[in-house]
Parts: sequence; structure tokens; C-alpha cells
Amino acid sequence: MSDAHTVRLEPVGVEFEVENGETVLNAAFRQGIALPHGCKEGQCSACKCVLLDGEVDMLKYSTFALNDMEKDTGHILLCRAIAYSDMEVELLNYDEEVLAKSIAVKTFKGRIAHVEHLTHDIRGIEIELGSPIKFWAGQYVDITVTTEKGETITRSFSMANTPDQTQKLSFIIKKYPEGKFSGELDSGGIKVGAEVTVVGPYGTCFRREEREGPLVLVGAGSGMSPVWSILNDHLKSGEKRPVYFFYGARTPDDLFYLDRIAELVGQHPDVNFIPVLSHVNGEAWDGERGFVHQSVDAKLKQLAVDGQGDVYACGPPPMIDALQPVLFMNGFELERIFFDKFTTSSGGTSAH
Repeated sequence: MSDAHTVRLEPVGVEFEVENGETVLNAAFRQGIALPHGCKEGQCSACKCVLLDGEVDMLKYSTFALNDMEKDTGHILLCRAIAYSDMEVELLNYDEEVLAKSIAVKTFKGRIAHVEHLTHDIRGIEIELGSPIKFWAGQYVDITVTTEKGETITRSFSMANTPDQTQKLSFIIKKYPEGKFSGELDSGGIKVGAEVTVVGPYGTCFRREEREGPLVLVGAGSGMSPVWSILNDHLKSGEKRPVYFFYGARTPDDLFYLDRIAELVGQHPDVNFIPVLSHVNGEAWDGERGFVHQSVDAKLKQLAVDGQGDVYACGPPPMIDALQPVLFMNGFELERIFFDKFTTSSGGTSAH
């Protein structure tokens, strides 16, 4: 058996090599070919495609991502596929712009330079890299750190800074009850100065340039991280479009960056910030109440947007799941909607 096989992607006609034992998706990442992807762990189906020719073996995956009937009809998950011969696949959902903007995934060494408490369960961290990374606003990296007790943890986090900051990355992360990374950060198991390995960039929920219509940004929890990057990257680009920036939280104490947002809104009248609180009881609050998808729906109807513009939504799965039908009912086509679901990790690397 040769050391490498050729993978051909249809209908785009792109070819690349995959090494023995390497997944097709990782081989593409390594060579700067951005294929559709989500979890990278066989859980989400974003990289599902059809095997037209060749032999592959599949690593362990969830039947939610690929059911037996699909497997029998030649469907595979690129993140789980190991090539045993040259192969040809048909991409089911691909984006010409994603392929055109591919950045090779690389490994960087760095250190945690700063940690701050933004709310009771939101942390801001900064990582200084030894060499510059190239990425698009909205993308994420996998961060690996070894705790004081010698345990190695890998988690995925989206950059909050803009791509012009290439050696100091900032992240907004949420602390979950079972979250090891954030838990160790709070308990001192991960300290400022700790060495980290950063691998990336990943993700297809990045800012598209020179588009028509308003920019609709929707975040909740640590979904602020990529949304903050996309918002600031848009403002630095000089493009003129109205921006509607929704952020869902529980109470006023769960809001942060309010001074920075006020400064941005003051400098850029096109930016409309709409915080939405779901659990306001006796507190004084004259803003939007309820769930963020409800406020998005009401605003889009009020503006009569009718599918014009682009939506970037980043946050927990229930928020994304509630938002999707709202956007479709307001006339948005799939190619104008960009999602990033932040899941809590159960030992994998999928938590943002």
C-alpha cells in the first residue's frame, strides 16, 4: 500500500493527498482546503458527502450524524473517513467562498497572558502566540493545555479579537458546571503563564465581505466571542451597512462589555445594540424582555427586512434551534445564514 492516496472533490474538481491513517477532513485542513465541517468528531453531519469511488473505513461516529440507510447509500463523514485507495467524493453542501478563503490549519505554541472575570460565569482570556496566525473573523481554534495536576485538556474556542491581531488572541468563554477548562481556570489548575498549544483556524461561520443588506448579529453566552470579532472586523473594513446586534442573557448581571459597546455605538451610528433578558424579575430594566429569537423576529418584521442581509448567530443549541425557523419565516435563504452552535463538552473538544 502506498503512503498516500488522492482525494478528488466533485463538483469543484479539487484534488489533494491524504496520508495513511489520516482522516480526509484533517488532510484537507492541513493543505488549506476548507471543507464543510462542524464538530470534527462525527457528531453533527456537517461534513457528510457521497463516496462516488474508492474505499474508506469509518472511525466511530454517531448515527445521528449518519444513519444506517445513508451509510448503505454511500454517504460518509469526512471527519471520520480513512482512505484505503484513491477516492472521489461528491460534496453535498459546499460554499465557493469558503473554499476560496481556505487557510491551512497549523499548530502554534503560546502562553496564557491574561484572565479576567467578565460576569459570574463568563471569562475573558488572552493567549500570546510565538508566531502569527491567519484567520477570518468568526473562526475558532483548538486549545490544548496541561493543568497543574498533569491532566491534558483540549477545547475549541472562537477568537474575540479581529484578524489583524495575529499574535495576541482573545477569547470569551463560559463556565459550565462540568466544564473542565473553565473550572481549572477558576480553581488555579490553569494559571496565567501556562503554556498552550493552539491548532487552527477552523470554522465556516466567518464574516463574508461586500454583501448587500443589513448585518444581523445574534449572540448568547460565550457566543459573544465570534460575534464581537465579526462586528469589529466589519467596522474596520469601512463597509457601510446597518448592523443589528442582539445579545441574549438572563439578567442585567449577565451583560458585559457594555462600556465598549456604548463606545462603538457612539462612533458608528449604523450599529444598533439590542440586549434581550429572559429572567428579569424585580430589577429595573427598560430594554427587551423574553428570549432573543423573539426579539429578532419582532425587529425583522418591524424593519420589513424580508430576507435581505446576512445573519451570524453564535450561542447554545437551543438558541440556534429557536432562531432558524424565525429566519426562514422572515425570508432568509440558507446562504445568508451562518451558525455556530456552542455545545458543552463531554470529554471531546466541541465546547466553545
